[in-house]
Amino acid sequence: MADHPPVEHLRLDIADHVATLTIDRPAKRNAMTLGMWSSFPPLLRKAADDERVKVLIVRGTPHFSAGADIGEFGTVRSGAAGGRHYNEVVDAAETALASFPKPTIAAVSGYCIGGGCELAIACDLRIAARDARLAITPAKVGLVYTHQSTKALAQLVGPAWAKQILFTGEQLDAAQALRIGLVNEVVDDLDARVGELARTIAGRAQLTVRAAKTILRRIQDGADTEDEAVRALYDAGYESADYAEGVAAFAAKRQPRFS
Repeated sequence: MADHPPVEHLRLDIADHVATLTIDRPAKRNAMTLGMWSSFPPLLRKAADDERVKVLIVRGTPHFSAGADIGEFGTVRSGAAGGRHYNEVVDAAETALASFPKPTIAAVSGYCIGGGCELAIACDLRIAARDARLAITPAKVGLVYTHQSTKALAQLVGPAWAKQILFTGEQLDAAQALRIGLVNEVVDDLDARVGELARTIAGRAQLTVRAAKTILRRIQDGADTEDEAVRALYDAGYESADYAEGVAAFAAKRQPRFS
Protein backbone atom coordinates (compact mmCIF):
# COMPACT_ATOMS: atom_id res chain seq x y z
CA MET A 1 0.00 0.00 0.00
CA ALA A 2 1.03 3.62 -0.42
CA ASP A 3 2.70 4.72 2.81
CA HIS A 4 2.81 8.40 1.87
CA PRO A 5 0.10 10.63 0.36
CA PRO A 6 0.37 10.44 -3.44
CA VAL A 7 1.21 13.48 -5.54
CA GLU A 8 -0.13 13.85 -9.05
CA HIS A 9 1.31 11.11 -11.28
CA LEU A 10 3.89 9.95 -8.70
CA ARG A 11 3.45 7.26 -6.05
CA LEU A 12 5.72 6.13 -3.21
CA ASP A 13 5.10 2.66 -1.76
CA ILE A 14 7.10 0.81 0.91
CA ALA A 15 7.16 -2.93 1.54
CA ASP A 16 9.77 -5.26 3.03
CA HIS A 17 12.53 -2.62 3.31
CA VAL A 18 12.09 -1.58 -0.33
CA ALA A 19 10.60 1.74 -1.42
CA THR A 20 9.16 1.99 -4.92
CA LEU A 21 8.73 5.38 -6.55
CA THR A 22 6.39 4.90 -9.50
CA ILE A 23 5.96 7.39 -12.33
CA ASP A 24 2.27 6.95 -13.08
CA ARG A 25 1.04 8.94 -16.05
CA PRO A 26 0.40 6.18 -18.58
CA ALA A 27 -1.82 8.26 -20.88
CA LYS A 28 1.27 10.39 -21.68
CA ARG A 29 3.82 7.55 -21.55
CA ASN A 30 4.88 8.97 -18.18
CA ALA A 31 6.04 12.29 -19.61
CA MET A 32 7.28 14.51 -16.78
CA THR A 33 5.61 17.84 -16.04
CA LEU A 34 7.34 20.63 -14.13
CA GLY A 35 5.16 19.76 -11.14
CA MET A 36 6.31 16.14 -11.28
CA TRP A 37 9.97 17.19 -11.42
CA SER A 38 9.36 19.49 -8.44
CA SER A 39 7.77 16.65 -6.45
CA PHE A 40 10.73 14.29 -6.83
CA PRO A 41 13.02 15.76 -4.11
CA PRO A 42 10.41 15.82 -1.30
CA LEU A 43 9.29 12.27 -2.11
CA LEU A 44 12.90 11.11 -2.07
CA ARG A 45 13.47 12.82 1.29
CA LYS A 46 10.53 10.88 2.72
CA ALA A 47 12.04 7.61 1.53
CA ALA A 48 15.52 8.56 2.73
CA ASP A 49 14.22 9.47 6.20
CA ASP A 50 12.16 6.29 6.56
CA GLU A 51 14.22 3.85 8.64
CA ARG A 52 12.43 0.89 7.08
CA VAL A 53 13.82 1.66 3.64
CA LYS A 54 17.07 0.00 2.58
CA VAL A 55 16.65 0.14 -1.22
CA LEU A 56 14.75 2.40 -3.61
CA ILE A 57 13.29 1.28 -6.94
CA VAL A 58 12.26 3.85 -9.55
CA ARG A 59 9.89 2.58 -12.23
CA GLY A 60 7.12 3.52 -14.67
CA THR A 61 3.75 2.13 -15.80
CA PRO A 62 4.35 0.55 -18.31
CA HIS A 63 6.93 2.87 -19.89
CA PHE A 64 9.68 4.20 -17.64
CA SER A 65 9.22 7.75 -18.97
CA ALA A 66 9.05 9.37 -22.39
CA GLY A 67 10.83 12.42 -20.94
CA ALA A 68 9.79 16.00 -20.37
CA ASP A 69 6.22 16.88 -21.33
CA ILE A 70 6.63 18.65 -24.68
CA GLY A 71 3.28 20.35 -24.10
CA GLU A 72 5.03 22.61 -21.58
CA PHE A 73 7.83 23.69 -23.92
CA GLY A 74 5.91 26.75 -25.09
CA THR A 75 4.85 27.82 -21.60
CA VAL A 76 6.98 27.06 -18.54
CA ARG A 77 10.00 26.28 -20.73
CA SER A 78 9.71 29.33 -22.96
CA GLY A 79 12.61 31.80 -23.26
CA ALA A 80 15.96 31.87 -21.50
CA ALA A 81 14.58 32.74 -18.05
CA GLY A 82 11.87 30.09 -18.15
CA GLY A 83 14.31 27.55 -19.54
CA ARG A 84 16.88 28.28 -16.85
CA HIS A 85 14.27 27.80 -14.13
CA TYR A 86 13.12 24.55 -15.75
CA ASN A 87 16.72 23.27 -15.91
CA GLU A 88 17.22 24.12 -12.23
CA VAL A 89 14.14 22.14 -11.21
CA VAL A 90 15.18 19.13 -13.31
CA ASP A 91 18.76 19.27 -12.02
CA ALA A 92 17.41 19.37 -8.44
CA ALA A 93 15.39 16.20 -9.10
CA GLU A 94 18.41 14.48 -10.63
CA THR A 95 20.65 15.58 -7.76
CA ALA A 96 18.16 14.33 -5.16
CA LEU A 97 18.12 10.92 -6.84
CA ALA A 98 21.87 10.70 -7.46
CA SER A 99 22.62 11.70 -3.85
CA PHE A 100 19.99 9.44 -2.29
CA PRO A 101 21.85 7.81 0.63
CA LYS A 102 20.61 4.28 -0.02
CA PRO A 103 21.03 2.08 -3.13
CA THR A 104 18.73 2.90 -6.05
CA ILE A 105 17.59 0.72 -8.95
CA ALA A 106 15.90 1.94 -12.14
CA ALA A 107 13.49 -0.67 -13.52
CA VAL A 108 13.56 0.34 -17.19
CA SER A 109 10.75 -0.78 -19.48
CA GLY A 110 9.42 0.65 -22.72
CA TYR A 111 10.39 4.21 -23.50
CA CYS A 112 13.15 5.73 -21.37
CA ILE A 113 13.73 8.95 -23.27
CA GLY A 114 15.22 12.38 -22.50
CA GLY A 115 14.45 13.29 -18.91
CA GLY A 116 13.38 9.70 -18.27
CA CYS A 117 16.83 8.49 -19.28
CA GLU A 118 18.29 11.24 -17.09
CA LEU A 119 16.44 9.81 -14.06
CA ALA A 120 17.55 6.27 -14.88
CA ILE A 121 21.18 7.40 -15.15
CA ALA A 122 20.89 9.09 -11.74
CA CYS A 123 20.11 5.70 -10.18
CA ASP A 124 22.90 3.41 -9.00
CA LEU A 125 21.78 0.44 -11.11
CA ARG A 126 19.66 0.11 -14.24
CA ILE A 127 17.89 -3.16 -15.04
CA ALA A 128 16.15 -3.18 -18.42
CA ALA A 129 13.37 -5.21 -19.96
CA ARG A 130 13.96 -6.44 -23.48
CA ASP A 131 11.46 -3.90 -24.83
CA ALA A 132 13.36 -0.94 -23.35
CA ARG A 133 14.28 1.91 -25.68
CA LEU A 134 16.66 4.58 -24.37
CA ALA A 135 17.59 7.97 -25.85
CA ILE A 136 18.53 11.52 -24.92
CA THR A 137 16.98 13.86 -27.42
CA PRO A 138 17.79 17.61 -26.99
CA ALA A 139 19.29 17.61 -30.51
CA LYS A 140 15.82 16.89 -31.90
CA VAL A 141 14.29 20.03 -30.40
CA GLY A 142 17.20 22.49 -30.34
CA LEU A 143 17.91 22.46 -26.60
CA VAL A 144 21.24 22.08 -24.78
CA TYR A 145 21.63 19.21 -22.31
CA THR A 146 22.82 20.52 -18.93
CA HIS A 147 26.41 20.18 -17.74
CA GLN A 148 25.36 18.08 -14.75
CA SER A 149 23.42 15.58 -16.87
CA THR A 150 26.09 15.46 -19.58
CA LYS A 151 28.73 14.66 -16.95
CA ALA A 152 26.63 11.84 -15.52
CA LEU A 153 26.12 10.35 -18.98
CA ALA A 154 29.81 10.58 -19.90
CA GLN A 155 30.86 8.99 -16.61
CA LEU A 156 28.55 6.07 -17.30
CA VAL A 157 29.21 5.31 -20.99
CA GLY A 158 32.40 7.26 -21.73
CA PRO A 159 32.80 10.41 -23.83
CA ALA A 160 32.66 8.72 -27.24
CA TRP A 161 29.27 7.11 -26.67
CA ALA A 162 28.01 10.19 -24.83
CA LYS A 163 28.79 12.19 -27.97
CA GLN A 164 26.95 9.74 -30.23
CA ILE A 165 23.92 9.66 -27.94
CA LEU A 166 23.74 13.47 -27.68
CA PHE A 167 24.70 14.28 -31.28
CA THR A 168 22.13 11.93 -32.85
CA GLY A 169 19.28 11.65 -30.34
CA GLU A 170 18.75 8.15 -31.71
CA GLN A 171 17.09 5.43 -29.66
CA LEU A 172 19.15 2.52 -28.38
CA ASP A 173 17.53 -0.84 -27.90
CA ALA A 174 18.16 -2.82 -24.73
CA ALA A 175 20.97 -4.90 -26.25
CA GLN A 176 22.83 -1.78 -27.42
CA ALA A 177 22.35 -0.11 -24.05
CA LEU A 178 23.80 -3.18 -22.33
CA ARG A 179 26.79 -3.29 -24.68
CA ILE A 180 27.85 0.29 -23.94
CA GLY A 181 27.18 0.11 -20.18
CA LEU A 182 24.09 2.30 -20.16
CA VAL A 183 22.24 -0.51 -18.36
CA ASN A 184 23.57 -3.23 -16.05
CA GLU A 185 21.34 -6.11 -17.17
CA VAL A 186 18.67 -6.96 -19.73
CA VAL A 187 16.11 -9.47 -18.46
CA ASP A 188 12.93 -11.24 -19.52
CA ASP A 189 11.05 -10.75 -16.25
CA LEU A 190 11.81 -7.22 -15.07
CA ASP A 191 9.69 -7.28 -11.90
CA ALA A 192 11.16 -10.58 -10.73
CA ARG A 193 14.78 -9.59 -11.31
CA VAL A 194 14.47 -6.11 -9.81
CA GLY A 195 12.68 -7.52 -6.78
CA GLU A 196 15.33 -10.20 -6.32
CA LEU A 197 18.15 -7.66 -6.63
CA ALA A 198 16.50 -5.26 -4.19
CA ARG A 199 15.99 -8.02 -1.63
CA THR A 200 19.62 -9.15 -2.01
CA ILE A 201 20.95 -5.65 -1.41
CA ALA A 202 18.54 -5.09 1.50
CA GLY A 203 19.87 -8.28 3.08
CA ARG A 204 23.51 -7.19 3.03
CA ALA A 205 25.31 -5.16 5.69
CA GLN A 206 23.88 -1.68 5.19
CA LEU A 207 26.90 0.07 6.67
CA THR A 208 29.03 -1.57 3.97
CA VAL A 209 26.58 -0.82 1.16
CA ARG A 210 26.13 2.84 2.05
CA ALA A 211 29.84 3.38 2.67
CA ALA A 212 30.58 1.90 -0.76
CA LYS A 213 28.06 4.29 -2.32
CA THR A 214 29.66 7.24 -0.49
CA ILE A 215 33.20 6.33 -1.58
CA LEU A 216 32.15 5.72 -5.19
CA ARG A 217 30.41 9.12 -5.27
CA ARG A 218 33.62 10.76 -4.02
CA ILE A 219 35.61 9.02 -6.75
CA GLN A 220 33.08 10.17 -9.38
CA ASP A 221 33.44 13.70 -8.04
CA GLY A 222 37.21 13.59 -8.56
CA ALA A 223 38.65 12.45 -5.22
CA ASP A 224 41.88 10.47 -5.74
CA THR A 225 42.70 9.56 -2.16
CA GLU A 226 40.94 8.82 1.09
CA ASP A 227 40.47 11.45 3.77
CA GLU A 228 39.52 11.46 7.43
CA ALA A 229 35.82 11.07 6.60
CA VAL A 230 36.55 7.89 4.61
CA ARG A 231 38.84 6.54 7.30
CA ALA A 232 36.01 7.12 9.76
CA LEU A 233 33.87 4.82 7.62
CA TYR A 234 36.51 2.09 7.95
CA ASP A 235 36.54 2.51 11.74
CA ALA A 236 32.74 2.43 11.91
CA GLY A 237 32.77 -0.87 10.05
CA TYR A 238 35.24 -2.52 12.40
CA GLU A 239 33.26 -1.32 15.42
CA SER A 240 29.83 -2.24 14.04
CA ALA A 241 27.42 -4.93 15.15
CA ASP A 242 27.16 -5.98 11.51
CA TYR A 243 30.88 -6.80 11.38
CA ALA A 244 30.61 -8.89 14.54
CA GLU A 245 27.58 -10.67 13.09
CA GLY A 246 29.27 -11.24 9.74
CA VAL A 247 32.33 -12.82 11.36
CA ALA A 248 30.20 -14.96 13.68
CA ALA A 249 28.01 -16.14 10.81
CA PHE A 250 31.05 -17.05 8.71
CA ALA A 251 32.55 -19.05 11.58
CA ALA A 252 29.23 -20.82 12.19
CA LYS A 253 28.69 -21.43 8.44
CA ARG A 254 25.27 -19.78 8.49
CA GLN A 255 23.69 -16.79 6.76
CA PRO A 256 24.31 -13.51 8.59
CA ARG A 257 21.40 -11.62 10.11
CA PHE A 258 22.33 -7.97 9.67
CA SER A 259 20.47 -5.16 11.39
